[in-house]
Amino acid sequence: MRHLRQHLPGRRYHHGGGDGSRQGRRGQVSDFKALDGNQAVAEAMRQINPDVVAAYPITPQTEAVQVFSQFVADGEVDTEFVTVESEHSAMSACVGAGAAGARVMTCTSSAGLAFMWEITYIAASMRLPIVMMVANRALSGPINIHCDHSDSMGARDNGWVQLFSESPEEAYDNMIQAVRIAEHPDLMLPVMVMQDGFITSHAMERVEVFDDQAVRDFVGTYTPRYSVLDVENPLTFGPLDFYVYYFEHKRQQVEAFSHAKDVILEVAADFNRRFNRNYGLMEAYRLDDADVALVALSSTAGTAKVVVDELRGQGVKAGLLKPRVFRPFPAEEMVEALSHVKAVAVMDRSISFGSMANAGPLFLEMAAAFYVNGNGSKVPMVDYVYGLGGRDIGPSEIESVYMDLLRIADGGEVPNLVTYLGVRE
Repeated sequence: MRHLRQHLPGRRYHHGGGDGSRQGRRGQVSDFKALDGNQAVAEAMRQINPDVVAAYPITPQTEAVQVFSQFVADGEVDTEFVTVESEHSAMSACVGAGAAGARVMTCTSSAGLAFMWEITYIAASMRLPIVMMVANRALSGPINIHCDHSDSMGARDNGWVQLFSESPEEAYDNMIQAVRIAEHPDLMLPVMVMQDGFITSHAMERVEVFDDQAVRDFVGTYTPRYSVLDVENPLTFGPLDFYVYYFEHKRQQVEAFSHAKDVILEVAADFNRRFNRNYGLMEAYRLDDADVALVALSSTAGTAKVVVDELRGQGVKAGLLKPRVFRPFPAEEMVEALSHVKAVAVMDRSISFGSMANAGPLFLEMAAAFYVNGNGSKVPMVDYVYGLGGRDIGPSEIESVYMDLLRIADGGEVPNLVTYLGVRE
């Protein structure tokens, strides 16, 4: 990795000039570096210096663990890097290390996440605070290595907290926060940090990388509550659990999840204070006085912001709501943020086959949220499935969605509950 750094010199920046470093609110220093999303995640992992990383390479995640493995080889971390023969084994090794009391991280994509499926449930049910980056990629078939959200949406009910990232910077920031979220004593649940495969995982951008010690001070040390290695206080891990107690243990996971939003906000508040950020459950962009709004995850939200700015320049009151957290789903907060608009379009980069109108999972969550929390208000809402298998979505297509919304808001008919944007019919 040292040779890579020579080719990626961070432009040093300093408030008020000087030596080029940035002095944060509490005295920490940061650098701006040219990193793609995978490298940014690997950099966060280097700074966190987890006890164990077990991973199997799969496109487009490969670069993240490849870069991190170089950190291990160069002695920049003292992580035990476990190479395995599959993603199923990778998550199994993470569960074993987590049960022993280690701070554990991994990365995966697509079929790799699907191959972990059995063990991701075990990680959550054992309340192991594993952190995993997912570079989102389509699920077969046909075989496709490019971005959509079908992999992480397929894992949305596995019992993991899910954070989505718009950019390499957000992927870096979310990885750091994920450690604190997962290990919070009120939660103790694994966390997935998503970014869009190839779109941000391989797109080089300017990333503000915080001082190593500032990151380590933020994540702190992990003191496990239990360990399978504690022979003085033996416990049972991973037992058979039939109808006598299985139901109660699932109920306990639900109880843990009930603390998740508060924990995420608590961690974000400290992160924002230390590093001058503004993270929460979601990001509202020019939404306060918007007539129409899009809801979009990850990198598409960045493109939509450009469109919003252009439409605002034309006098169109367009807005955007970008969920950062998908699990737990912030239903009340989303409805409150959108309750004043006249029409909403939800952008889904995956399909829930056989669901209502074959809509996407984000739309289904939003529709349920408005039904339960909308106090009888009925905001017209439509779904746009787009970008499957990595198909590009550009500003002109997003602008066409806003034009549809303006017609709907003006009293027009809702032509289709679900539209497949950019597909050849």
